[in-house]
Amino acid sequence: MSLNVELLRASFQLVAERMPNLTERFYEILFVRYPQSKGLFDPSRLNRQKNMLKLALIAVMEHLEDADWLTKTLRALGAKHVQYGVTDRMYGWVGDSLLATLKEAAASDWTPELEEAWSGAYLAIATLMQERAHSAQLSAPTTERSAQAAPA
Repeated sequence: MSLNVELLRASFQLVAERMPNLTERFYEILFVRYPQSKGLFDPSRLNRQKNMLKLALIAVMEHLEDADWLTKTLRALGAKHVQYGVTDRMYGWVGDSLLATLKEAAASDWTPELEEAWSGAYLAIATLMQERAHSAQLSAPTTERSAQAAPA
């Protein structure tokens, strides 16, 4: 998949300037749209999580042309998310909430081209994470796999 690197970076800069609390707003949207996701987060560590997401987004923006870095980093992140109980379905929740946050921040500057660029970028990110998550689930002991496969 080919990413529109220039458009992604320019729009990320725009939304970060317009909404400095981007990751805070993301979690607000996630928890309103998908209240069942709240259980995945320790409230005492949510500020740390918001900062980690911010740093992850910045890192991805900085490495958009580095396929090796993206593959290695995002697959490792996918494996880690299995340990947190993240399921395939939840990737859709995150993508929906992220796009809604970006759209809100971009306001009238949000275009179909931006929607397509960010949808494609998120799909690429989620795909890499899920590839490793699936292999991590397959290598988990049988009792862990049963618990991970339970619907959210």
